[in-house]
Amino acid sequence: MSKDIGIDLGTATVLVYVKGRGIVIKEPSVVAVDKNTDMICKVGREAREMIGRTSGNIVAIRPLRDGVISQYEVTLKMIQYFMRKACGPLLFKPRVVICVPSGIDEVAERAVIDAGIHAGARRTYLIEEPVAAAIGAGINISGPNGHMVIDIGGGTTDIAVLSLGGVVVSESIKVAGDKFDEAIVRYMRNAHRLLIGDPTAEYIKIKIGEAWPREQERILQVTGRCLIEGLPRKVNISSREITSAMEEPLMAIIDAIKSVIERTPPELIDDIITNGIVMTGGGSMLCGIDRLVSYYTGIRVRIPKNPMDCVALGTGRSLENISRLPTSIIGGKH
Repeated sequence: MSKDIGIDLGTATVLVYVKGRGIVIKEPSVVAVDKNTDMICKVGREAREMIGRTSGNIVAIRPLRDGVISQYEVTLKMIQYFMRKACGPLLFKPRVVICVPSGIDEVAERAVIDAGIHAGARRTYLIEEPVAAAIGAGINISGPNGHMVIDIGGGTTDIAVLSLGGVVVSESIKVAGDKFDEAIVRYMRNAHRLLIGDPTAEYIKIKIGEAWPREQERILQVTGRCLIEGLPRKVNISSREITSAMEEPLMAIIDAIKSVIERTPPELIDDIITNGIVMTGGGSMLCGIDRLVSYYTGIRVRIPKNPMDCVALGTGRSLENISRLPTSIIGGKH
């Protein structure tokens, strides 16, 4: 008997849900490739550890950019690897649900479908990220009440108002966790004349990053390469500096949220005020981002437990109830 699989194919992280078992894989969306032979050396966590540490012929690749496939063949191999790791030898082809950003275009959609089929799926289904996030967060989206979900991933932020089992208004922007990291790298270069890599920027974001300043400022020592002398140098940076560094991408997300609210039918606004906004994804774990959103919208914000898992859980749960799902949520593609 085949094992049905749900895949949250994120720009930063891949989560795999196996029917009856739950989330069995949560690994970085990174593949290490030998440039001389085009052979894949490592996938996932082991490949990520090679970023910035490999010899000239080994390159660590993130084959998804801004929520969509940028390197098809590498993505295909990555999906195959994770499917086999999750289920073992695929004696029978499984049905696979893959999560995609809302508003994805037909070319990107076809690339995801083809990747699923060529990776070994019997049939590939697509589900929009905010819909999956809402299901994974325990929201009943089948009723007439309006619900607003914001999923901040690695490559995209997906914002949607849901009602009667479907998306009423949505917007997907290519501003999320990766853009926070890029902003920190840029700030360190401009303000401290220090060159750091994306992994260091992500570490800074996790340790002292905050979207809404805390009362107590925090300090972190960071090591990088001095752009003036070319030698290693340590500097102390504050959490307030990082808040300032991330202001541009944070405000881009706020503007997108406001845009969705402005386009929401008046009948659903009262529901959203009553129910509050639900935030999911790794980006929602940035300290104080719920307070920032609440400040600019005037609406209560809730972050569920394990927000990074919500999309994968919703993807898996939609697969378990695939026969009862309306076509407005999920569409089977051959």
